[in-house]
Amino acid sequence: MEQEIFLEKESEALLLKFEQIADRLSDKGYAIIDNFLQPDEVRNLLEVLQLHQEEGTFKKAGIGPAESVTVNRQVRGDFIRWIEPSEALPPTQVFLDRMHEILRYINRTCFLGLKDFEFHFTVYPPGTVYQRHIDQFRTDDHRRLSFICYLNEDWQHENGGNLRLYLPNEDGTEEEVDVLPIAGRLACFRADMIPHEVLAANRHRYSLTGWMLDQLNELTFL
Repeated sequence: MEQEIFLEKESEALLLKFEQIADRLSDKGYAIIDNFLQPDEVRNLLEVLQLHQEEGTFKKAGIGPAESVTVNRQVRGDFIRWIEPSEALPPTQVFLDRMHEILRYINRTCFLGLKDFEFHFTVYPPGTVYQRHIDQFRTDDHRRLSFICYLNEDWQHENGGNLRLYLPNEDGTEEEVDVLPIAGRLACFRADMIPHEVLAANRHRYSLTGWMLDQLNELTFL
């Protein structure tokens, strides 16, 4: 009985987070949700990330769609490891299942016509950045929403590494919103509307980064 009550409360808490994501996306075009991942989930995903590093499957991230990707370390300094759902380890599969739940919830509430998603593990070494950009490509406009789940335990303000969102105002000006990449925090925003950048940190910065698409995922993993 106690276990059933715990699971019910956990489900209610997750549903509340889904509601907050949908409401804030509709109202502001972005949402920042703390404790989206619990500490044990963060730890399990970090173990998977470390395993992939030991396997040597991370690659230098490029810029642009798969058919014309280029690498520029000054513009973008992270390393990524794409997630193939059919090969996902259990902690990663738990995360993907939650993303499926969010996709279905957003479709019911925001009517965005989302059909699939793509995600990768991301590692920014100290001092690396990703300069200001928009996630939707000019030649491929199927990315509708960007999602970032942070995996950085014991992260402090002095560590840096903020995600900086540039929010457009009606008068043509911009508002800057900085998001500290603390463990368990989710940041999501409109991929086609909100420019953003990743600022330098003084320690390794870890996350799961991805996009919800309005077509089935036909990603070529690089």
